[in-house]
Amino acid sequence: MFCSTNLYGTESGKTALLDWFNGPVGPVKLPCWTGTDPIGNKMPMSTAQEILPAYQNVLSAIRRAEADAGRVARSVTLVAVSKTIAEDGIRPVLEAGQRVFGENRVQEAKAKWPALRQAFPGVELHLIGPLQSNKAREAVALFDVIETVDRRSLAEALAAEFARGSKRPKLYVQINTGDEPQKAGVSPREADAFLDACRTEWGLPIEGLMCIPPAEDPPSPHFALLGMIAARHGITTLSMGMSGDFEAAIQMGATHVRLGSAIFGTRG
Repeated sequence: MFCSTNLYGTESGKTALLDWFNGPVGPVKLPCWTGTDPIGNKMPMSTAQEILPAYQNVLSAIRRAEADAGRVARSVTLVAVSKTIAEDGIRPVLEAGQRVFGENRVQEAKAKWPALRQAFPGVELHLIGPLQSNKAREAVALFDVIETVDRRSLAEALAAEFARGSKRPKLYVQINTGDEPQKAGVSPREADAFLDACRTEWGLPIEGLMCIPPAEDPPSPHFALLGMIAARHGITTLSMGMSGDFEAAIQMGATHVRLGSAIFGTRG
């Protein structure tokens, strides 16, 4: 079988068309794979050919959302979420000038980013996925921002790394605004106490908050809740909004939006 693309069906305007020898079975939301990178990440065929227009469209959409919200131009930082994307898929965005990226897993980032950092100075790498406490040392060494501080054991592990004189990435606390049991993050009911403990008990300089609203809920009330928690603690950095809701997040005061599929296409 082979794959071709048409111009409808996903956020990036691309849908893989899976064709069997006896004819097409219709458009499906599946990428068309061409190969893998050194750690086994698959890279969509459309990446190298289509990623730059998608990236430019995303930047334009962010600028429009800033203007619509009465925000200062370029006050919102795009975190390009490159999880599962091979190095060759990331390079076009780096070459276009993007320098802030998000990854979900420490091991994947360790395999991809040292060479990319060497080739493209000035990269700021955010950890946006859950972090195990026993990976704190590796995360501190690799990332510039850790967005998912969410529990006592992790705060203690990060404080221990900071005490060792290690590199000190910026830290955000993840708030589980929907109190979803399957999702990481501090409950809003416990957020004030946890933020206070981070600063006073563990000496962690929390610079931002992050959230991922429930998929079935309107996102704006969750963004508003995050903003209220931040305001109570003098926090001005808000990482909120993804490919499907970043315009609403910008309306509600996001300083960072995390977009992946709108740039790199739907992941397998």
